[in-house]
Amino acid sequence: MPLWSRAQQQDFRSRVRGCLLGGAIGDALGAGIEFEPLEKIVETHGPQGVTGYVPAYGRRGAVTDDTQMTLYTLDGLIRAHINRDGGNWHPPSDVHRAYLRWAATQRDWGPDERRSDLGWLGREEWLYAQRAPGQSCLSGLSGPDADRLGTVDEPRNPHSKGCGTVMRAAPFGLLTAWEPALVFQLAVECSVLTHGHPTGYLSAGAFAVIVHTVARGGTLEEGVHLALALLSERPRHEEATAALRAALDAVRAGAPSQERVEALGEGWVAEEALAIGLYCALVAEDVKSGLLLAVNHSGDSDSTGSICGNLLGVLHGETALPPELVIELEGRGAILELADDFVLELLHGPELHGTEGWRTRYPAG
Repeated sequence: MPLWSRAQQQDFRSRVRGCLLGGAIGDALGAGIEFEPLEKIVETHGPQGVTGYVPAYGRRGAVTDDTQMTLYTLDGLIRAHINRDGGNWHPPSDVHRAYLRWAATQRDWGPDERRSDLGWLGREEWLYAQRAPGQSCLSGLSGPDADRLGTVDEPRNPHSKGCGTVMRAAPFGLLTAWEPALVFQLAVECSVLTHGHPTGYLSAGAFAVIVHTVARGGTLEEGVHLALALLSERPRHEEATAALRAALDAVRAGAPSQERVEALGEGWVAEEALAIGLYCALVAEDVKSGLLLAVNHSGDSDSTGSICGNLLGVLHGETALPPELVIELEGRGAILELADDFVLELLHGPELHGTEGWRTRYPAG
């Protein structure tokens, strides 16, 4: 990481916090209406649909597997940077191990105290909850060959392009010292751990590059055009490319509307979720209006809300997030703690790696 001024470090920290909190808020806004058609949402909540949190999983502000897996992505990236000190530099392996730890939260009642590899995140009991996890994520991380690392040539679930590959990919874009092409490639290599269809993993790569551009101080539009350029170099990019172009076309078509969101799809598959989340971020007058547009539709409301929230959060920083939504968010303290640890690792990693406290928080394995 190059030497940054204090103001630059503070801006980066605000963007990282904003990205993670924003994604979690969008996730929680959509959690209670994820499987409902727009007609039912309007009938139940009024002509504007939901205008704030509605109860899901027994509380307001509950997050889903989208936020869970995003946090474990970040945990894996921190450990990858720590492991580089020992000459062991293969981030997809570290992210894969992090996803296996997430998979344990979907089947265990709570942290297994016999495990030495959990770190502090793996001991957060609130994360041990099933929140409609994607089947490809579960199947890609279970079974007798769960330890096998999926690759682009031999991916897990080769026919799956579910949105579970995109909704967890924002953290790759926060590696601002990396070149965009490497960010794209890392997102791809970590997508095929569970989702092997090219449209799925290329959509994740595109999303990571858009986040990356914004985290470096660029605009959403600049990020989209860079993502389109990188996609054009990949085989079988057509569906992902078409989805990004459809989002841009929807922006130019007129005033934002739920109808324009619905025309982009339902969000159950990767490219549709990316298109909806991106469109809503591009047309948002402010963070809250963008998030509400992203969740009030017939489809995967929590994932599209999460993607939109990641984008608006990294664009505007944490102070732009609606305070009334921040205060009720499940796991807010842990999300901010992990965000700050990620920033510390990227800015001050070499100073931390020899300390017992850091190795205890992020143990080997």
